[in-house]
Amino acid sequence: AVPPAAHDLIAASRRSLSEAIVATTPAERYACAHLAALRAAAAVLATRGRPNGRSRRRVRSVWALLPEVAGEFAEWAGFFAAGARKRTAAEAGIPCVTHREADDLMRDADTFLTRVTGSLGLPHQSMLIAGFRHCG
Repeated sequence: AVPPAAHDLIAASRRSLSEAIVATTPAERYACAHLAALRAAAAVLATRGRPNGRSRRRVRSVWALLPEVAGEFAEWAGFFAAGARKRTAAEAGIPCVTHREADDLMRDADTFLTRVTGSLGLPHQSMLIAGFRHCG
């Protein structure tokens, strides 16, 4: 069974992806898309729990924990972890990403969300199949 917290995180991930779709700047699109992926990963952790034998006192990123709890998402974790600093800069309003980078990350976040919901046994339809195309 998927706990209520995971359902809430999936809903928040979908909202972040929706915000990315309507974002007016590449930085905003990138930040929202990355946050969507982060929330989807957190839903996996909320469902599957923390790695065995790990202390709760040490703070670790979702991207560091995800491969330990759900090895099938290890490559995704590495990919999104690599973009975390860029997301921080984008959230600060620094123009650090191109339209293409933002659009690519949005598509990647949508694919990741689809895979996460599938792994949790939840229904999901890509939010981008409606034909999102950014001109820029």
